[in-house]
Amino acid sequence: MDKTALYFSTLDKERVKCELCPHNCVLDNGQVGLCLARKNEDGVLLTLNYGLITSIAIDPIEKKPLFHLNPGEQILSVGTFGCNMKCPFCQNWEISQEIAPTRRITPEQLVSIAVSRKSRGIAYTYNEPFIWFEFVLDTSRIAAREGIYNVLVTNGMISEEPLHLLLQSIHAMNVDLKAFDEQLYKKLAGDLETVKRTIKLAVENSVHVEVTTLIVPGFNDDENMLEKEFQWLASLDKSIPLHLTRYFPSYKYNVPATPVEILVKFYNLAKKYLDFVYLGNVWDQNYESTFCPSCGTLVVKRVGYQVQVVGLDEEGRCAKCRRRIVRIL
Repeated sequence: MDKTALYFSTLDKERVKCELCPHNCVLDNGQVGLCLARKNEDGVLLTLNYGLITSIAIDPIEKKPLFHLNPGEQILSVGTFGCNMKCPFCQNWEISQEIAPTRRITPEQLVSIAVSRKSRGIAYTYNEPFIWFEFVLDTSRIAAREGIYNVLVTNGMISEEPLHLLLQSIHAMNVDLKAFDEQLYKKLAGDLETVKRTIKLAVENSVHVEVTTLIVPGFNDDENMLEKEFQWLASLDKSIPLHLTRYFPSYKYNVPATPVEILVKFYNLAKKYLDFVYLGNVWDQNYESTFCPSCGTLVVKRVGYQVQVVGLDEEGRCAKCRRRIVRIL
């Protein structure tokens, strides 16, 4: 069912302004927003994707990727359609940039599925969960009351007021930080300062945060720019896990895949500033496993999605030196 959006204002009898994300789309009657998920119907902004699911699966939590939250756990993962950015190298463009076939579900049903599948968490992922705002808000509140934790895998593009509201029932986020340059963000229909604010507010509200940057050759692989990103993340908290991920040709982008040696170079640079850095889409346990930054002990061994917790206590601390490494919910 279509549902009235929570964040919009009426400009006149025909036009409304969506206030969910920094695009602030002004829509004439019958017009759909940039995200494909919100429509002006006779002066009322409706959500078009409430309760509509394009993808649902039980995934390893490391696939989100979240390496420092309940390592080795499986999590119910769901997504809808649409996105409020336009990345030409999108890895999930079939559902993010098009209106894909869907099935309908209620928040209560989704929570029941998590319980029946013995998933202790729900991940809102695959496309952009912030444009699924009303459904994610309703579901995450019910899930939290049932003792189920909630995870967002997001581009971070949301206005401050709705973010504060949603963070009340969100336990963890992986934020896709596309680049550390405002002009590059504009090319993707994004806003860097908004994404930085999302990361900062999540950290300040004690939400577990990990960050992913897809390294795309010729787009965001400038060493000086990336170093500024690493420095900024460290200024928030040097223990924020960072995933530097290998790009492969997808959607409208066909440049060759990121050379592994370039990723290793950036990995070593990031390690100068951050305690936990990983390489994604490389499948090398040396760059996927977690080592205690204080004593060097291997605490979580990863080979792809095969995960062994080998050096943590029950509270997520290094078994040797007792340093906090992961969050256990």
